[in-house]
Amino acid sequence: MQMMTRDVLLEMELEEEDDDDGDIGGVPASKRPLMAPATLPSGLVLENLEQTIVSGFGSLESQQDFRTPEFEEFNGKLDSLFFNDGQRRIDFVLVYEDESRKETNKKGSNEKQRRKRRAYESNLICDGLQLEATRSLLDDKLVFVKVHAPWEVLCTYAEIMHIKLPLKPNDLKTRSSAFDNFSWFTKVLQVDESIIKPEQEFFTAPFEKNRMNDFYIQDRDTFFNPATRSRIVHFILSRIKYQVRDNVKKFGINKLVSSGIYKAAFPLHDCNFSSPSEDLSCPNERYLLYREWAHPRSIYKKQPLDLIRKYYGEKIGIYFAWLGYYTQMLLLAAAVGVACFLYGYFNQNNCTWSKEVCDPDIGGKIIMCPQCDKLCPFWKLNITCESSKKLCLFDSFGTLVFAVFMGVWVTLFLEFWKRRQAELEYEWDTVELQQEEQARPEYEARCTHVVINEITQEEERIPFTTWGKCIRITLCASAVFFWILLIIASVIGIIVYRLSVFIVFSAKLPKNLNGTDPIQKYLTPQMATSITASLISFIIIMILNTIYEKVAIMITNFELPRTQTDYENSLTMKMFLFQFVNYYSSCFYIAFFKGKFVGYPGDPVYWLGKYRNEECDPGGCLLELTTQLIIIMGGKAIWNNIQEVLLPWVMNLIGRCHTVSGAEKKAPRWEQDYHLQPMGRLGLFYEYLEMIIQFGFVTLFVASFPLAPLLALVNNILEIRVDAWKLTTQYRRMVPEKAQDIGAWQPIMQGIAILAVVTNAMIIAFTSDMIPRLVYYWSFSVLPYGDHPHYTMKGYINNTLSYFNVADFKSKSKENPYTELGDYTTCRYRDFRYPPGHPQEYKHNIYYWHVIAAKLAFIIVMEHIIYSVKFFISYAIPDVSKSTKSKIRREKYLTQKLLHENHLKDMTKNMGVIAERMIAVVDNNIRPKSD
Repeated sequence: MQMMTRDVLLEMELEEEDDDDGDIGGVPASKRPLMAPATLPSGLVLENLEQTIVSGFGSLESQQDFRTPEFEEFNGKLDSLFFNDGQRRIDFVLVYEDESRKETNKKGSNEKQRRKRRAYESNLICDGLQLEATRSLLDDKLVFVKVHAPWEVLCTYAEIMHIKLPLKPNDLKTRSSAFDNFSWFTKVLQVDESIIKPEQEFFTAPFEKNRMNDFYIQDRDTFFNPATRSRIVHFILSRIKYQVRDNVKKFGINKLVSSGIYKAAFPLHDCNFSSPSEDLSCPNERYLLYREWAHPRSIYKKQPLDLIRKYYGEKIGIYFAWLGYYTQMLLLAAAVGVACFLYGYFNQNNCTWSKEVCDPDIGGKIIMCPQCDKLCPFWKLNITCESSKKLCLFDSFGTLVFAVFMGVWVTLFLEFWKRRQAELEYEWDTVELQQEEQARPEYEARCTHVVINEITQEEERIPFTTWGKCIRITLCASAVFFWILLIIASVIGIIVYRLSVFIVFSAKLPKNLNGTDPIQKYLTPQMATSITASLISFIIIMILNTIYEKVAIMITNFELPRTQTDYENSLTMKMFLFQFVNYYSSCFYIAFFKGKFVGYPGDPVYWLGKYRNEECDPGGCLLELTTQLIIIMGGKAIWNNIQEVLLPWVMNLIGRCHTVSGAEKKAPRWEQDYHLQPMGRLGLFYEYLEMIIQFGFVTLFVASFPLAPLLALVNNILEIRVDAWKLTTQYRRMVPEKAQDIGAWQPIMQGIAILAVVTNAMIIAFTSDMIPRLVYYWSFSVLPYGDHPHYTMKGYINNTLSYFNVADFKSKSKENPYTELGDYTTCRYRDFRYPPGHPQEYKHNIYYWHVIAAKLAFIIVMEHIIYSVKFFISYAIPDVSKSTKSKIRREKYLTQKLLHENHLKDMTKNMGVIAERMIAVVDNNIRPKSD
């Protein structure tokens, strides 16, 4: 292979000229030295720069022919993870399109891109990285730049990044578990240790070059595992500059990729997912993950979390650990939810109020008032027979028990997850994570204002002044508020749709009140309105969801957070706020507003002065809320799974169609990975968001739908394997990242858990009909208020429906549009008011005030009981178990002792050498001189 010498490289650098696009490489080309000392990290010394340039930069884009003999010999090892010499490991791959082979007229733009890329690659070499470029086998325009980090670079940046590395094998014994006695039962669910061998545990400490002898270095090639190597190289790639314009540095591989200078940048998968590598040095971890984790036949097995963490990093590992733990906890919630549903199912024959609705002699003779003006007819109560039967399944005593249980369950889940998270921190060595998070390149690129640091009294650059920061925060808050109002406007549009369409359905559907029409039997005006409105609401939610993702990213980018953690936390809060209003607003409307402010037939309440407010069924709005939850939860789960499976698969299929048929099978590893889909910097963020929205549905409105945990359980079992499948087979390997916990999602879940107690208590009190039934049973079914000598539910329906005189209608709705209905003088409506002719006619009666008092008392009592239990559980269950605390302290003690002993040994050895020299000097001084 033809190599580039230092003189040639220097000549190429000096030939570059300034242009209006800024100074390439950080200084004007005519004044820029080949090697900028400022780009070198502390402690890094390149002993032979010429050798580094020759061996590392020899096959870059200045060469005209990439098809060298070495490249031809490489065709026999397609899964190789090394340079052409077979010695240096590929830690990262950069991909760009060769401008000289593009069919374009934008020569000036292409030249600028080429110069930025050459400056960037030159600075990479000055930082000690080694590069090797190879042209694509499938597309001559594509060039793959393979990046290798030598030992010296890895050690330097491991110290800068405070990476913990092994000191000695961990000899602490793991305490036996109580479940070990049932290992014969759980063995089926475990991953076979003969296939995925357990990782050896080590005592670790932040790496320091001057104490290198203290670390467990048996082989330099394996001391830094591939994930750590990729993380270090990505850290370097993200901080190397390529241009200075208007005193603003431009740097980082992310910016180069987003601007099209590079088409991709990614670490390599270690092999093909469907078959192990032929290279004996390859660990084949991707193949093992696909076989034991992502494959459908492993759906019943536990996740190999240690291997996931090793291959993809702690950030992805902690996500799958959380999702798996959440799914396990859903088993208990789903079991109790199914039991409560079955309780309602087997007791629906004892549902007295439903029988009265369906009874032809009771519900068939009760004439209900029109529910809208002019067009809506009178209707008989028994047309709601089917919906009242379905309501018995969900509106039962089991609902109350389940709501209380879920208030306790969510606390148990959060507290036990904290303990599990602490165990993972210890096992994955992220306790006291000392990773100094650097500012984002996007932030540093905007640092143009010079200020004096109050602590160091030195000059530093910031992107904007305090006044400018206040303006940005105000604009961002205003934008968030505006888009939330837009979401609320869409909800109001759905409400207007419901009011308008209900009039049409009421005029069209119930023309025959004998209850024999099958359409009328199942498709009531309320049910038709609810189903169509829920479907339209789901479609609008998914459309707005796509829009608000882009809006939230734009607002957060404008806000310009300093670090990546700040960026993710800010985006998390905005996205969750948008999604909260988007997904839950329609449910809140049905649960707490619909049918609550309707007035009575003689004096109805109007929306916007035009639309008469909706009324609930005689049994309440609980069934409609259940329908809304089923459609949104089920539709969202189906849509997300189809999208997650089909979208990357179709995109990869299209990409393969653009290549030579069957040629991708003969491409090297880096080229196969390039044709996979990029995960994106926020890929994991959307996975969390999807699960947190589901968590909200499971907890906030579970009192109306006890089968919600079962739906979530089934979805999550599939979600784990779908996410595993797409990560392992359809996406490029992500850069491994460290993480101690799930970040901002933890406080969000805690906030949802607190709000869920209130919403479920209010659903039972105001949305279901449980409290009015209890008040009637204990107070108004017996004498002196009722007609029965003993407690009973008989007569409940008649007691909850008030009378209205048709002659008191204020509009023409009293004129019946259907002559076959007859001429009625009175009708009934759902409320607790005095009848016509009473001194306080149409005023709320004593039953109403008893019910209101009972509802408020129920909410207060239920909230206080559940909050008390939650507080006790939170206090009784520590965030970190006693055994984990002991392990952490023990390991910290042994680590410090080990480092201290090694330090003392070195000092003793040095002191011994010094003492021997001093003794020798003294002996020489006191020995008598010979003549």
